[in-house]
Amino acid sequence: MKKIDVHSPFDNSVVGNVPFYDMDEVKGIINRAHETFYNREKALPKYKRVEILEKLVLILSLQKHELTKLCASEGGKPWNDSLVEVERGINGVKITIEALNALEGKEVAMGHTQSSANRMAFTFKEPIGVVAAISAFNHPFNLAIHQVIPAIAVGCSVVIKPATQTPLSAFRLCELLREAGLPEGWATAVVCNREAGELLATSPKISFLTFIGSGSVGWYLNSKVAQGTRVALEHGGVAPVIVESDADIDELIPSIGKGGFYHAGQVCVSVQRVYVHSSIVKEVASRLAEYAKNLKVGNQLDETTEVGPLINNKEVDRVASWVLEAKELGAEILTGGEKISDSCYAPTVILNPSDDTLVSQKEIFGPVVCIYSYEHIDEAIKRANSLEVSFQAAVFTKNIDTAFKAVQELNATAVMVNDHTAFRVDWMPFGGAKKSGLGMGGIHHSMQEMTNEKLIVFKSNSLQR
Repeated sequence: MKKIDVHSPFDNSVVGNVPFYDMDEVKGIINRAHETFYNREKALPKYKRVEILEKLVLILSLQKHELTKLCASEGGKPWNDSLVEVERGINGVKITIEALNALEGKEVAMGHTQSSANRMAFTFKEPIGVVAAISAFNHPFNLAIHQVIPAIAVGCSVVIKPATQTPLSAFRLCELLREAGLPEGWATAVVCNREAGELLATSPKISFLTFIGSGSVGWYLNSKVAQGTRVALEHGGVAPVIVESDADIDELIPSIGKGGFYHAGQVCVSVQRVYVHSSIVKEVASRLAEYAKNLKVGNQLDETTEVGPLINNKEVDRVASWVLEAKELGAEILTGGEKISDSCYAPTVILNPSDDTLVSQKEIFGPVVCIYSYEHIDEAIKRANSLEVSFQAAVFTKNIDTAFKAVQELNATAVMVNDHTAFRVDWMPFGGAKKSGLGMGGIHHSMQEMTNEKLIVFKSNSLQR
């Protein structure tokens, strides 16, 4: 079987390898997942799924150090942040087990009309079918947890296609699920070419597609899925933050700094556009620039590193070109604005880039935060809402009326008050609208998406209700 090497984004060293499947092999994997799900003799009762997931928690907990190294090595996220990702993933399995208790139906009222007399009805949940999961590079372990574990919990078989640049964590998760007792065919990781990946998404044997990645690919696949396939898409945003004149600057600087430079800005809700009231814009800009200047950039496996490499060298060059464009069109580069190496870009703060530059219009997915001055909050909200994306946003203010105004008027699926846009816990709803996505993620919501509601109606003349 053909294999491909996986390289560290920092120095291009080989950190592992995985099988690379051809079209026929992917067809076989889809067929096996389909046969596994529909073969009643292979069905896993709920208590058995719980046993497997509880054992998985123990296995993952014992291998936390090894999983952190694997995750950091392939993805470039600094060691301490990768450790948090692994711990978060372990907790995600625990959340999934707990969420099974809340996965329930309801009684449907009968008897209040003559036609419904002598009947009792209720709904219950059943697994939707085979899940196809296509994942992104930026959180290779936790994204796999979010796409695979809810599927297994509700009783679906799942095939996950991780990003080709970061497949090791997803493959390892499927291996550890088998070690925990999950039979073959229930959870399989594949890496393949684009045509075979499209087959995975669009096969009529797939009942649910969960896609995390670029908007252009996600919306294309959404247009090609088989009839009846349910779809959830998670794309990116160009996260806006509004900072009012009464905001606590001491608290917002480290918050915005973390939200903007965490994982070198390679997060779909990274802080990117910060609209600051003109009365405090100079202080906020200079202090954020100082924060960024003091961040340690380098090898993600060094436990003192705060900002690691971008996923590949082409991304470094792209970010550099976007920042250069902003500078040439009149923006002021307060700090950064340069490549540190082929793989690392300096944390960068830009003051007042033009609204029509790439750094203002597109998701930069790099360690760059833009600051814009405004006079009135209505202007800030209008500029924040000017793009065809809608994901998480934020407002910093001590005024509750201002906070509620921003929450109501910002085009966002979530608005953080006095916190950065990248805040997330795994039991909250998470997803974009408009061009940013379709449907909602988060473990509880994913489990709901991966089930169908079925109605059962009993008729009996003995029912007098």
